[in-house]
Amino acid sequence: MQENKSTNPQTDHHEEGVEVPYADINPETLRKMIEEFVSRDGADWGETGGTMEAKIEQVLQQFKAGKIKVVFDLRSQTANIVTKA
Repeated sequence: MQENKSTNPQTDHHEEGVEVPYADINPETLRKMIEEFVSRDGADWGETGGTMEAKIEQVLQQFKAGKIKVVFDLRSQTANIVTKA
């Protein structure tokens, strides 16, 4: 039995992403990505809150601990910080 998969890019909404090791990203670029990430509307920092520097440090620690990663979405040509599954 053959599986019928859509190959029409207009109806196929599957994201195609590539993981980019954070250590391979220029430190200045990574910092700007993290700044944008921590300052997004709706970001929930709960009780930890704190300064921008504290939030950036928390995100860097999560990278080092392997809890989050950078994914480059091939379709939208954007990079996002996401949790690892």
